[in-house]
Amino acid sequence: MLAKRIIPCLDVKEGRVVKGIKFVDLKDAGDPVELASFYDKSGADELVFLDITASYEGRETMVEVARRTAREVFIPFIVGGGIGSIEQIRNILKAGADKISLNTPAVENPGLVKEASQIFGSQCVVVAIDALWNEEMQDWEVYTHGGRKATGMPAVNWAARVESLGAGEILLTSMDADGGQDGFDIPLNRAVCEKVNIPVIASGGAGKMEDFARVLKEGKADAALAASVFHYRHFSIKDLKKYLAEQGLEVRLT
Repeated sequence: MLAKRIIPCLDVKEGRVVKGIKFVDLKDAGDPVELASFYDKSGADELVFLDITASYEGRETMVEVARRTAREVFIPFIVGGGIGSIEQIRNILKAGADKISLNTPAVENPGLVKEASQIFGSQCVVVAIDALWNEEMQDWEVYTHGGRKATGMPAVNWAARVESLGAGEILLTSMDADGGQDGFDIPLNRAVCEKVNIPVIASGGAGKMEDFARVLKEGKADAALAASVFHYRHFSIKDLKKYLAEQGLEVRLT
C-alpha cells in the first residue's frame, strides 16, 4: 500500500503567499520559500505552489520561486497557475519543480495535457479540477479562471478524460468546501477516486485532524492538501501524521 501524503498548499500572489476563503478575501501569509523550507523540515510529503496572479509577470515570479525553492527544499513540489504552453512547462521544470499543474489551459486545450505527458512524462503532469455542486445538473461542475467561470462540464467525467489524455495525477478542489474548515467534500472525492486509477489529491475544507482521516479513508483520496490549518499552525504536520497512523492509515513518519 502506498503511503498517504500530506501536502501544504501555498497560493502565491506577486511573490507572497496569500490565503482566502472561497478564493477571495486574501491575506498575506509569508514568503513562499521560507514557508516551503519550514514544511520540508516539518515532515510534509510534497508541496504545491499555485500562482494566483496568472499573468506573465506572475509566471516569471513563479520560475524564480521554483528556482529558489529547489535550492532549499528536498521534497517534491508542484507549480501551477498561469501555465499554458509547453515552453512554460519546460521553464518551470528546468527551474527545479517536480511537477506542473494545469487547470484552465487543460480545459481550453486538452491536447496540452496529452502533449505535456508525452514530452515530460505523466508523472510530471497534474490536472487541477475546481468543482462546485450544481443542483440543476445534479453533479459537480468544473470551473476555470480561478473559480470564476462555469464550464458546464461534469467534474467526474472530466477527471476520467484527463486520465485518458495522460495526466498522472488530479488535484481536486471542492469550491463548496474551500476555506470553510468544515471538512473535505467526501462525496466529491469518493466519486472521482472511484472513477479514475491515477492518484487524487483532495483539496478544500480541512479544519481538523479528523477531516484528513475521513477524506483519506471514506473519500478514498491518495493525498490531502491544506493551507490555512498549516500556515496558521492549528496543528503540526508531525502531530497530524501521528494521528493518522493511529487511525490505521499508512503515512511516512519522520
